[in-house]
Amino acid sequence: MPNSFGKLFRITTWGESHGPSVGVVIDGCPPRLPLDESEIQTDLDRRRPGQSDITTPRKEADRVEFLSGLFEGRTTGQPLAMLVRNSDARPEAYAEMKSAFRPSHADFTYQTKFGIRDHRGGGRSSARETIGRVAAGAVARKILSRAGNVEVRAFVTHIHHIAAPSPDHFPTLAEVDANAVRCPHAPTAEKMIETIKQARAAGDSVGGIIECRVRGVPAGLGEPVFDRLEADLGKAMLSLPATKGFEIGSGFTGTLLKGSQHNDAFVAREGVVHTATNKSGGVQGGISNGQEIVFRVAFKPTATIMQNQSTVDVHGQPAELHARGRHDPCVVPRAVVIVEAMAALVLVDHWMRHTAQNHTFKF
Repeated sequence: MPNSFGKLFRITTWGESHGPSVGVVIDGCPPRLPLDESEIQTDLDRRRPGQSDITTPRKEADRVEFLSGLFEGRTTGQPLAMLVRNSDARPEAYAEMKSAFRPSHADFTYQTKFGIRDHRGGGRSSARETIGRVAAGAVARKILSRAGNVEVRAFVTHIHHIAAPSPDHFPTLAEVDANAVRCPHAPTAEKMIETIKQARAAGDSVGGIIECRVRGVPAGLGEPVFDRLEADLGKAMLSLPATKGFEIGSGFTGTLLKGSQHNDAFVAREGVVHTATNKSGGVQGGISNGQEIVFRVAFKPTATIMQNQSTVDVHGQPAELHARGRHDPCVVPRAVVIVEAMAALVLVDHWMRHTAQNHTFKF
C-alpha cells in the first residue's frame, strides 16, 4: 500500500482515524531550515475539526510534536518526523459499519482489496490521514517562501449549486479565512454557509469546488513526459479523500474555445517574457511558464450521512444502515489548507529536481 509521495522531497504519512495518533515522516528536507511548532500548528489549526458550526463536532487539539530531524530550532537534514495524537476518538459510534458498508465510501473497496479493514471512522481511508500532509505541506510552504517568495492560496468557489464570482486579484489569507466556509466573496459565503446548515439539518451533505492559485513560481519546473507539472498536481489533488475532478487553467471550459481565442500570446516587459492571458494556468508543455498557476479541485458530498440507506453487509446480504458518528456535512471548507499543502509538496519537489538537474554540473 503506497503511503509515500514525492521523489526528492518525499513524505510518508501513517496512522488511522481512531488509532493512538497520526503523523508524517519527511525525507529530503534541507538542513539548517529554521522551524518551530507554531509554523506547523498554524496550518493544522485551519484543518482541525470542530472549528465552526459547519464542520464535524469532533474535538481535537491536533497539537504537533516533533520526534526527529530538528535540533536547536533548525532541521538537520535527517528524516523529519511529526506526530499528532488522537484524543477524541469514539469507536463505538461506528459499530454498525463493522458489518455494513457505507454507500460511496471506501468500506467495501478496502475490505475487498485487503481482506481486513479498520471500520472505526474509516481507519486509513479517513480524511484524518491528511494531518500528515498538512504538517509536511507547512514545511514545504516555508521552503518555497524562502527559496523564491512563492505564495500558495486556495479558496472555495462553489458549494452545491452556489457559485462565487472569480476574484480579480490574488486573495489574501485574511480574505479567505474571514468566514467559516473560506470563500473570499462575503455575500456568496453567507449563502454557502446556509446551504451547508440546511444539508446538515436534513441529515444530508453537499460537495463543492476549491480553486488554488500559486504565484512566484519560476519558469522551468516540471519533468516531461510522465512527470509533467500539471500531471503531478493532478495526482496530488486526486489522492485526497472525496475528490472527483481536477482541471488546470481553462480546464473543460477551454474546449469550447477556438485556438485563436485560447492561445496565450507572449509579450516581453523589460526583457522578461510573460503571457498576455493565462488560459494555460501557468503550465505549458508540462513545465511552469512563470505565470500564476491556477487549478481547481472538485469534492463530492460527504459519503456518511445521517439518513437510512440501503446497502449490503460483509456477507453480501441486503442491509439498512443508519450511520452515526461525527462527520462534516461538507468537507470543502476544511480541505482548503489540504489543497494548499499538496500543491506546496508538488512544487518543492519539482523545484529540487529542477535545481539538481540544472545546477549540479557545469559543462
